[in-house]
Amino acid sequence: MQQLVQPAAPPELPLPIAMSSLHRTITGDVLVQHLTQDALTIDPSLVAERGRSARTLVKEGPLRLTIVQLDEGGHFPEHSTDEPLSVHVLKGEVTFHAVNTDYPLNTGDVLVIAGGVAHSARSSTGAVVLLTVVHVGQSA
Repeated sequence: MQQLVQPAAPPELPLPIAMSSLHRTITGDVLVQHLTQDALTIDPSLVAERGRSARTLVKEGPLRLTIVQLDEGGHFPEHSTDEPLSVHVLKGEVTFHAVNTDYPLNTGDVLVIAGGVAHSARSSTGAVVLLTVVHVGQSA
């Protein structure tokens, strides 16, 4: 019989929570993430200092799930990855820039960017997004 791993959502999480982002493997056949609670694990002092911060939720083989918070006025400078990625806006608004075009996104929107495409992001009001990347050809 398949094992279902579903951690209960804690009522409150103390901030900041010191957690290593290095090993976030799936412990069983199924993993449930409570994204509203996971957003609370981002260190607010880092967001205030840098305008952004992130927490790796899953790092299992080629799969990476990362929750990212941008502060009001926060941005990511232009960069690229060899792999395709998706961004799901969980809260707020964020504008991604890729291929000479701005893509304004709001809560619930999803953006997919092909591998190798340079992109940047900024948010005037703040946002929390779920970044998903699958490293094709990698098993760890």
